[in-house]
Amino acid sequence: MTTHNPVELVPHDPQWPQAFRRIRDRLLGLLPQALSIDHIGSTSIPGMTAKPLIDIDIILPGLGHIEGATRVLLAEGYEPRGNRYDDDVWAFLSRGSVPAERVYLCPPGNSTHRNRLAFRDYLIAHPQAAAEYAALKRRLAAEFRMDGDRYTAHKREFVDAIVARALTGSR
Repeated sequence: MTTHNPVELVPHDPQWPQAFRRIRDRLLGLLPQALSIDHIGSTSIPGMTAKPLIDIDIILPGLGHIEGATRVLLAEGYEPRGNRYDDDVWAFLSRGSVPAERVYLCPPGNSTHRNRLAFRDYLIAHPQAAAEYAALKRRLAAEFRMDGDRYTAHKREFVDAIVARALTGSR
């Protein structure tokens, strides 16, 4: 039986960027080979309604580094959440931290990572699009309160449209 955690959205917390910097510094100490550690997801967008969860992409020098980095994260208490998006992205969750952390290990040039940065940067630069996304998230969280997978799936069309705009440089 799968357990469904409710989709919990909270107002933007001004402490999230500071929490990310603290987490990034700790992760850099654990994974000094990381090429970059980026704050992604809704908590990285000022003013955005979000799940109280810091999403982080860690870019490693190559696929050969994933296994060793996985061992380090498991030793630190992160739960493996599998290979996501069929795109060489491995997810890990740390429930014990406040705020919770979801960490993704990615190889360089990863398209999922590129799209996440494009989405984040576009919404930061376009407050109207960010407001539309926040409204969509609130509506979907009410509709799919006990089904996080459907909540995420129904955001896909909006996210894909924004990523396409961001990558083509259109408004």
